[in-house]
Amino acid sequence: MVFGSSPPATLIAWSANLLAVEASDLTVPALVGALILIGIALVVFFVFASYFGIWVQSWLTGAGVGIGDLIGMTFRKVNARSIVRSKIMAVQAGLDDPAMTSEALEAHYLAGGNVQQVVRAVIAAKKAKTISLTFREAAAIDLAGRDVLESVKTSVYPKVIDCPPRGSVKPSLDAVAKDGIQLKVRARVTVRANLQQLIGGATEETIIARVGEGIVSAIGSADSHAAVLENPDVISKAVLAKRLDSQTAFEIVSIDIADIDVGANIGARLMADQAEADTQVARARAEGKRAAAAAEEKEMEAKVEESRAALVMAQASVPEAMSEAFRTGKLHILDYYKLQNVSADTEMRKSIASTGQSRNNSDRKNA
Repeated sequence: MVFGSSPPATLIAWSANLLAVEASDLTVPALVGALILIGIALVVFFVFASYFGIWVQSWLTGAGVGIGDLIGMTFRKVNARSIVRSKIMAVQAGLDDPAMTSEALEAHYLAGGNVQQVVRAVIAAKKAKTISLTFREAAAIDLAGRDVLESVKTSVYPKVIDCPPRGSVKPSLDAVAKDGIQLKVRARVTVRANLQQLIGGATEETIIARVGEGIVSAIGSADSHAAVLENPDVISKAVLAKRLDSQTAFEIVSIDIADIDVGANIGARLMADQAEADTQVARARAEGKRAAAAAEEKEMEAKVEESRAALVMAQASVPEAMSEAFRTGKLHILDYYKLQNVSADTEMRKSIASTGQSRNNSDRKNA
């Protein structure tokens, strides 16, 4: 049954004529049939009231969406107007992708995708004439959570990314050349979206991290900071040569050094810190040696005291030995006095010698 060829006014008029018949002439089956026809007429009327305008729009544009398809979309909980408008956009834009059918649009809608945005992205890619993007690829990118239309725009008009990004904790990338001078750099990275790598490709954060790492490495490889200041493009060339956009959703077009400043002399600071550390180590070693010498001195003093104690003990045993010698007759009184005279004479000579030495020292001081 083609709903467009049987206007609902005919059914409504037919149902009204049946109701106009006298109740005595109607049987029960005839009454039931009349009620069924009235119900059908009302359903057809409401269907035409709901979908007639959009069906006419689809028929005039050649979108190929019939009344039956529209009713089926309603039962499948699909926004029929969104599907029809997307199909009309595709037809009017001249898209000849065989995969872009009404069923495919419905499936993408039921999967949670943005049908109109996907169609707009495919149309934009075709109009650009430099981007190859099919409906299936665009639908996959959309279901992956990426903004497919924004990606197509970025592919047509490259996007500029600040490195480091605005609002970050550190306003610049800090690197140190081989001569120890710190350089503070801010760069701007121009990227183009890589549609084939949008699914599974790294995002802007990875590009920023890789570019920052490349800039720090390039400055660290420079012999002096003056060489970097003279030719900042050396950094850009070194970073671009590393193919940092591999496995990312973007293609790096260019890396431009926006600003470069001279920072602190990190090399001198490190040398000063190293010298201070060496001084602390030397002081610690000297303190260790002093403590060891002091301990050894105390040990020697203890040994001296021990020797003195031994001497006192030995001197205490002399009288006992002499008395024993007197008793045994090995030592006589005269011999003892001679020994005492020799000892007194020795002490006197020592005293005279010490007095003469002190006088010589005083004369030398006075001279």
